[in-house]
Amino acid sequence: MEHVTGVPERFAPPAAPARVNDYDGFAEAYTAENENNLVNAYYERPAMLALAGEVAGRRILDAGCGAGALSAALRERGAVVTGIDASAGMLSLARRRLGDDVALHVVDLSHRLPFPDGAFDDVVASLVLHYLEDWGPALGELRRVLRPGGRLIASVDHPFVAYTFQDPRPDYSATNSYSFDWTFNGRSVPMRFWRRPLHAMTDAFAGAGFRISVISEPQPDPAARELFPGGFRDLSTQPCFLFFVVEVPPSRSRSAPSATATATALGSDE
Repeated sequence: MEHVTGVPERFAPPAAPARVNDYDGFAEAYTAENENNLVNAYYERPAMLALAGEVAGRRILDAGCGAGALSAALRERGAVVTGIDASAGMLSLARRRLGDDVALHVVDLSHRLPFPDGAFDDVVASLVLHYLEDWGPALGELRRVLRPGGRLIASVDHPFVAYTFQDPRPDYSATNSYSFDWTFNGRSVPMRFWRRPLHAMTDAFAGAGFRISVISEPQPDPAARELFPGGFRDLSTQPCFLFFVVEVPPSRSRSAPSATATATALGSDE
C-alpha cells in the first residue's frame, strides 16, 4: 500500500518519537483525568490546601499551575492568585477555568521569574519540582519572590515510591532520572521525572535559604473511601507523595516592593 504522496510505505521515514513531558500535546486528556481522580482530587490537592491553611488576602504564586484546579480552590478561599506554567496548552485551560482576573504567565521554572523580590506571601508548587534535575536555581528564584516570612508549600513524588514498584530497586542515595508512560484514553505518552533521596531535598531547601517547617505524609480524604475503595486502601498504606512547608526567614536585607510595583509586575502576559 502506498501513501497519497506516492512514497511506498516500506520506505517512509519512521515517525518522530513523542516528546517527553509534552503537556501541550495531552493537556485536555490530562486535565480530564486529574479533575476528579483519587490521587489528585482526593489526596494531593486537599493536602496542599490543608497545609496552606487560611489564605484570605494572601498573594499566592501557583508555580506549575497546570489547568488551574489548585489556583481555583485557593481563589475560592480568598487568595490573590498568580499562575505560571511551562505549558501554554495547560494555561489555556486555566484561563478557561479562572477567567481574566487571574494573572497567568508562560514560565519555565528553570528560568528567572518575571516578578520583583518579595512579591508573594506564599508559593505553592504542586507536583512540579520532580521534573527538575537541579532544584537549586528554581528554589533560589522562588525564595527571591517570597517576602520575609513567606512560605513555599510543595508536593513531590515520595523518594520511597520506587521501592514499592521497581525490581531491582534503584540506588536510593543517587539523584537520577526515570522514565515511564502515562496512558490517557488509550494513548500512551512518555514522561520523565527526577528521583532524589530525602536528604538531597532537605539540603536543597536549606541551600536556597529556606527553613523547613513541615514535612508531611498525609492520608487521603476520607470521602474517597467509598468512591475508590481499593485505591483508598493502597493510598492509605503505601507512600505516594511527600509534602513540605518551608519558610523564608522573617528578616533579610532587601525590603518587599511597593504595592504599586507588585501590582504592575503581576499583570498577565500570557
